[in-house]
Amino acid sequence: MRISTQMMYEQNMRGVTNAQSKWLAYGEQMSTGQRVNRPSDDPIAASQAVVISQAQAQNSQYATARTFATQKVSLEESVLQQVTTAIQGAQSTIVKAGSGSLSDDDRASLATELQGYRDQLLNLANSTDGNGRYIFAGYKTESAPYDSATATYSGGSQAISQQVDASRTMVIAHTGDQVFNHISSNATPEPIDPATGLPGTSETNLFKMLDTAVAALKTPVAGNETAKAAAQAVVDKTSRGLGNSLNNVSTVRAELGTQLNELESLDSLGDDRALGLKQQSSDLIDVDWNEVISSYTMQQAALQASYKAFSDMQGMSLFQLNK
Repeated sequence: MRISTQMMYEQNMRGVTNAQSKWLAYGEQMSTGQRVNRPSDDPIAASQAVVISQAQAQNSQYATARTFATQKVSLEESVLQQVTTAIQGAQSTIVKAGSGSLSDDDRASLATELQGYRDQLLNLANSTDGNGRYIFAGYKTESAPYDSATATYSGGSQAISQQVDASRTMVIAHTGDQVFNHISSNATPEPIDPATGLPGTSETNLFKMLDTAVAALKTPVAGNETAKAAAQAVVDKTSRGLGNSLNNVSTVRAELGTQLNELESLDSLGDDRALGLKQQSSDLIDVDWNEVISSYTMQQAALQASYKAFSDMQGMSLFQLNK
């Protein structure tokens, strides 16, 4: 086989080009800090890195969802703390109203005080977040859940829920019905009605029980024992109702507190998961700096040798050899 000058030239040129390509590839790895800059660099690692990247994106989305959930749950807990204080204030007023020595003026004064707590609770029930959305309206967040005059609930029937992890969805905003129109299963029952032999019907609506009590306290009873007994019965029922409502609110608050603790734990777990995914991704595509610097230096030397060989080859020909 005859080796021409052209063949020698092309062979040396390929050697220079290949050496230069490898040297530039190592330089690119050093500049990006990644061993895999395109799928062709390592198809298997690149495909696994895509899967990990998707997992990282999902983990990040859940972290954002938990931030939103924490804000919503914390806001509801803050409002319910004020609701608890208002109900306790109303209970104190009802206890005062139970005294048999009160005059009609005293009763009217207590009715005004109780009306203030009722209005405060209604305002809390119509609380909004920083974006003007009503907290206790379920998914009907654009309109007030309670009518200011009748305190009738017109919000949504379904509490707002949020998926906060791959297999965890939690309620992040209760409806007004669940908070203000409900009593727990361990609520204090009404006394037995002598006429029927059955327990009386418990009032579940916080606003209705307060409205009934206010109306009873505003009604004069001086000198009328029957009216006084009827008013006392209303006060006693309201006292039981407020206790049941307070227990229900406390139950909701306990649920919110548990959820806040769970969200904190899920955040910690999410952080650990993010670190693990980051390490997996790094193991797949990031460079080994000791290895790449060493390879870069050696390839640079190989490239320089290729340049030298190519330069020496250019000075060689049959005519020069015959001189």
